[in-house]
Amino acid sequence: MKIREIEVAVISDIHLATHACKPKKVLKYLKSIQPKTLVLNGDIIDSWRFSRNYFPKPQLKVIRQLIKMMEKGIQIFYVTGNHDEFLRKFSNTQIGNLRIVNQLILDLDGSKTWIFHGDIFDNIIHQTKWLAKVGAATYGMLTMLNQGVNCFLRLIGKPEVIIYKSIKKYTVREKINPSSFESAIGNVALTQGYQTVICGHTHIPKEKQLTISGQKIKYLNCGDWVEHFTAAEYCNSNWSLFYHNEPDDEFADDLEMPEERKLYQSLVKELVFSNVL
Repeated sequence: MKIREIEVAVISDIHLATHACKPKKVLKYLKSIQPKTLVLNGDIIDSWRFSRNYFPKPQLKVIRQLIKMMEKGIQIFYVTGNHDEFLRKFSNTQIGNLRIVNQLILDLDGSKTWIFHGDIFDNIIHQTKWLAKVGAATYGMLTMLNQGVNCFLRLIGKPEVIIYKSIKKYTVREKINPSSFESAIGNVALTQGYQTVICGHTHIPKEKQLTISGQKIKYLNCGDWVEHFTAAEYCNSNWSLFYHNEPDDEFADDLEMPEERKLYQSLVKELVFSNVL
């Protein structure tokens, strides 16, 4: 696999701990890049749908890869979103090469880039949060149904289908007005003197120039890793969208998951030999 060296990579809306997550695609992308800075732009872990009974090995491998990247000296910024809003209580917390923030401002080659998740400009989230959660739950059930259908289709040698794409247009997320969403962001960017804005939240990748009061502002939505598999990347003094379309790899099953009994035995042994017990 060819490793691409880039200055900054921004990804959002992975939704770990849900059936909608596509960990193999995320893992292959992360292994294919060597950035100086990686920005996780919200909704990385989905606390709305989080279950202690569902965090499979492939998703844990994504966490392990992020840890490996930090060990290599890559700075990771975790920008909080609405699905991982519990982390907003820990904003500006630094743990090694990981920093949790609510927004991020980067000065790149004399140009200011504003990175944030985007839910702050979504009126539905703030006015009818319960409706947004119902929509998220419905979407989660549809993805589980989709997995079952595709499992059957693979068994009979038929191509996979995506059921939830045709239904998604009726969900809460699709009710966001793109023009008002983008213009609201552009107005704030103009006021604060930012030349580029990058958000996520809508799951719709986009790259365009906003014209606000006669001034140009570059707008990027880094999309998601549930359906579109896109990232915003900064390389050679330019921001652009990257579309990941490589086939999934079958990574080795090298992640050990000890049983709870063995885990506690190991913990007790460690504490005894360190004179804690």
